[in-house]
Amino acid sequence: MEHFLIPNGQIPLLVDSNKTIPDAQAILVYLARQYGNEQWFPNDAEGLSRVVRWLSTTAGEIRQGVEYARLFHLFKVTTIDIEVATQKSAFILEQINRHLADREWLELGHPTIADIAAFPYIALAPDGKVSLDEYSHILAWIERIKQLPGFVEMPGIETPATAAG
Repeated sequence: MEHFLIPNGQIPLLVDSNKTIPDAQAILVYLARQYGNEQWFPNDAEGLSRVVRWLSTTAGEIRQGVEYARLFHLFKVTTIDIEVATQKSAFILEQINRHLADREWLELGHPTIADIAAFPYIALAPDGKVSLDEYSHILAWIERIKQLPGFVEMPGIETPATAAG
C-alpha cells in the first residue's frame, strides 16, 4: 500500500492517480476542473467570482457558525465558544435564507460547487443544536440538492425515500 503525506494532517484529502489534493474547497475546484464542466466552476470572471465568494463564505462564516456548533455538541470540542458559534450560525443562516428567497441555487441559476461546498455544513446544522426550521428557503435548497443526479447520502443527510423506509 502506498503512503501519502497528508499536509498538516489535514482531511479531507483527495488522492487521484499521482496527485494528492488537501482541503475541501481545493478538492471541489480540482474535481470541477478535472471531471466536470463550466456549470460547476465557471471560467467567466463574474461567474467565477460569485462561486469563489461562496467557497470563501463556507470556509469562513459557515464553518465558524454551524460547523463549530456541530463540533462542540457532537464531538465535544470544548475549546469552541458555543455562544459565539450559535450567534454566527443565526447570522449566516439568516443571510443565506434571504439570499435563497428569490433563487433556487446560491449562484448562477444552477448548482455549482458553491452549493456543494456549503451544503453538508448547513444540512448537518441540527447536529450542532442549530435548528433549520425557521429557514424555509434553506430547507427547500437542501431538498433540491438531495435530488441532484448522483447525490450520495451520508449519516444525518438522507433522501426522503431513505428517511421514510
